[in-house]
Amino acid sequence: MSCPDERKQPNILITGTPGVGKTEMATCIAEKLNLHHINVGNVIRENKCHLEYDETLDTHVLDEEKLLDILEIDVDTEHLNGGIVADYHACELFPERWFDLILVLRADTEILYDRLTARAYSEKKRDENMQCEIMNVILDEAKESYDPVIVQELSNNTIEEMDENVSRVEAWYHQWLKDR
Repeated sequence: MSCPDERKQPNILITGTPGVGKTEMATCIAEKLNLHHINVGNVIRENKCHLEYDETLDTHVLDEEKLLDILEIDVDTEHLNGGIVADYHACELFPERWFDLILVLRADTEILYDRLTARAYSEKKRDENMQCEIMNVILDEAKESYDPVIVQELSNNTIEEMDENVSRVEAWYHQWLKDR
């Protein structure tokens, strides 16, 4: 079992509404800090971790138990010493012990609207995701699911902001190692 006190490297979760730049930022952080990147959406697709397709919501219904069983092998066995950066649009399903830092990425609604439109989201799906961002749903879930001290909200509207965010994470990472 992955125990935060025994890890040699921290585990980071990057979460936020679809379209805020989670995967791109996780990829940059993983490359810069030589961490193992887990794109949870890809894990779900590759392992068919869904129960059914919900036509109304235009999305698959997640089989959380199957997903967590698969991820547990990675987090609690293969990367027991840490060194993971994971990205997913939900955060409350993951055990609190898995992560040392939770980054909730945010985007201005105009920018998010354009990103979701470019992804060809249906109007209903786009509007639901926009509402989620406006109502702080992911941020609130993160604060309710994890120690608020490890939850950080970051604006991620531009390449420059993403670069700044990656630099902040890099500084946090080195401080985390130093504090061990």
